[in-house]
Amino acid sequence: MNTLLTIEQTAEYLGVSKLTIYDWVSQRRIEYVKVGRLLRFKREQLDRWIDKHTIKARGAHGTNKA
Repeated sequence: MNTLLTIEQTAEYLGVSKLTIYDWVSQRRIEYVKVGRLLRFKREQLDRWIDKHTIKARGAHGTNKA
């Protein structure tokens, strides 16, 4: 089920301010749904966004990459 979050819930979920969410929306850095004049965010899309922006750890020190 697609859970729609408000700006406030999205900011809390991502650990950023509401202003940051508004900035990301205006820069189209984050996907959103318009419900009339309201902005909503799908939790599943936020989870994918988090995965996409996660920096992977490098291999253990001294390992050989072939």
